[in-house]
Amino acid sequence: MKPLQKPARLKPGDTVAAVSLSWGGAGEPELLWRYELGKQRIRELLGLTVVEMPHTLAGSEFLYRHPEARASDLMQAFSDSRISGIFSCIGGDDSIRLLPFIDFDVIAANPKVFLGYSDTTISHLMCARAGLSSFYGPSILAEFAENVQMFPFSLEYLRRALFDNAPTGCLPCSPEWTGERIEWTQANSSIPKAMRPNAPYRVLSGKGRARGRLWGGCMEVLEMAKGTILWPDTREFEDTILFLETSEDMPQPTQLLCALRNYGAMGILQRIRGLVFAKPYQETFEAPYHGAIVNVLDEYGLSHLPVLCNASFGHNQPMVTLPSQGFMKPKSPFTRVLLPAPFSPTMQR
Repeated sequence: MKPLQKPARLKPGDTVAAVSLSWGGAGEPELLWRYELGKQRIRELLGLTVVEMPHTLAGSEFLYRHPEARASDLMQAFSDSRISGIFSCIGGDDSIRLLPFIDFDVIAANPKVFLGYSDTTISHLMCARAGLSSFYGPSILAEFAENVQMFPFSLEYLRRALFDNAPTGCLPCSPEWTGERIEWTQANSSIPKAMRPNAPYRVLSGKGRARGRLWGGCMEVLEMAKGTILWPDTREFEDTILFLETSEDMPQPTQLLCALRNYGAMGILQRIRGLVFAKPYQETFEAPYHGAIVNVLDEYGLSHLPVLCNASFGHNQPMVTLPSQGFMKPKSPFTRVLLPAPFSPTMQR
């Protein structure tokens, strides 16, 4: 991968833009309270001022019909020198429709923090195409506006990624997790989610150590980017570590199997240094997903490739924030097992 620009760290007092790049739920009357709560938490917990773009709160129907308006908001947020960062309100399923309206020169000329996950994977690829490193982490509606409070684990690793001058450091699995879904109503906002003890990292294959630049996102969303200008040339996957997660749609294991076979057919698996796979949503299909990974690597003669599972990013609560296009280097050797192994990856922007 080519070296990318690193945006300046955020600091208290900075202004960040809230953008709705996919689903327009933040502007729906029944969810506006949740957006305001997330906005309040960003101000109180991070010391940042949040501003809306012209269409951030335009609502789902309008934004679905007008991808050009969503793209315009993103371009305006990058162009505005008063804005230091851009936070995604929520994901969705059609950010790819913004592609014809994106000016990559605008992004390249105005490097700043970009934060989000899920369908926002597409926007991370846009940043990478423009030569900008970005951050795969919390959204306003889901994480910042979490019932009762933002998970402290998520907040800690977000601060490390966006505010600290030092490398992000070790990224452990969260000691606890939840996959509980509670309807987003004000009446439910004081109900905490039930937490469960989390397992440590699991190493599916590989030995030794791996170091590389992170590239990846939500597996289903990445499939939409293949064949577009957002997809890197296969040679650019040299010395990268691929990170993948699955969404709350809980795709069938065969979908992951086919996606990975495609990565192999394109020569990508043969070039990467390792694979980091997140805990699946609600742990659904965990064993079949792991089986699909092992099967595909065996098919391509890559059983030696380091594969780390149960990572706490993406559709996981709590979550770490990953510097997309940041460096990842293990501090402990990989061991070939189907058993939990002590491991703490170290992240550098």
